[in-house]
Amino acid sequence: MLKLKNLKLLLSATVAVGLPAFAPAAILTSVPMQGGMVMPMVSYQANDDRIHVMMPGEIPELIPLLVSHPGDGFDPSDPWFDSVDPSRQGASFSRRYGFVMDAMTDPLPANTQMWIRKLSGSPELKAYRYRDTEPKAWEPIYGTAGVTNAMYWNGMMFHPAFTAPPGTNTLTATFEVYLLDTTTGLEVSNSSSGPLVLNWTNVSDGRPSLAIGQRTVIFWPSNTTGWTLEGSDNLTNGSWTPVTNAPVNLEGQAALVLDPEDARKFFRMKLGQ
Repeated sequence: MLKLKNLKLLLSATVAVGLPAFAPAAILTSVPMQGGMVMPMVSYQANDDRIHVMMPGEIPELIPLLVSHPGDGFDPSDPWFDSVDPSRQGASFSRRYGFVMDAMTDPLPANTQMWIRKLSGSPELKAYRYRDTEPKAWEPIYGTAGVTNAMYWNGMMFHPAFTAPPGTNTLTATFEVYLLDTTTGLEVSNSSSGPLVLNWTNVSDGRPSLAIGQRTVIFWPSNTTGWTLEGSDNLTNGSWTPVTNAPVNLEGQAALVLDPEDARKFFRMKLGQ
């Protein structure tokens, strides 16, 4: 019984061919809203001493720039360039959701502020504070990039930007609006609006997704005859069984691509079988 010498293991990766360089037809200096405003209406009701939110019925789309503005791009100097420009991450995005105070709200109690907190959401969904006037801003909020999931809101109309990788999936995020006591820094008990759910559909940009896979490849001379490749889970006392996968010719050698679950096995060549 002989073992094959010079057995080589190779990690291989499969990568899709890159797209041609993107040359924008027009440079956008602001991030489009991607449609009309969809506004949760916030109010404070003194009779029960809590925040109320009236939710809109429409569900916005997260749309990549390649779909909403074909051929256009963003200025590389703008802070949102890396997130949403087609030459970079090319994320789908929307600024349609916006928090606004109901005109019929009661005045807030003395020494209180309104805060908006994200409770949960799709892991691929990101949120940013957006400003298109100098100094421009694209700041992670609501748990994005590890920042806090809550932030003060002054009651002025507020349109966060939400992004996600392009696709055909649906996404969701659950928020609440509550009062904070400015003298203690603590949440006012029972002041929360309760959970309010924002939903989005998502639009694919038509580009194939990239994937990288790791495989183990075993090589041996292609002119080898009379030998059988065997595998075992245990080098000391395990049983050896023939590997039945058919090898292919790769760079003049016989090559066998192993399934991920087989990559940790032991292998040998046996003569005469």
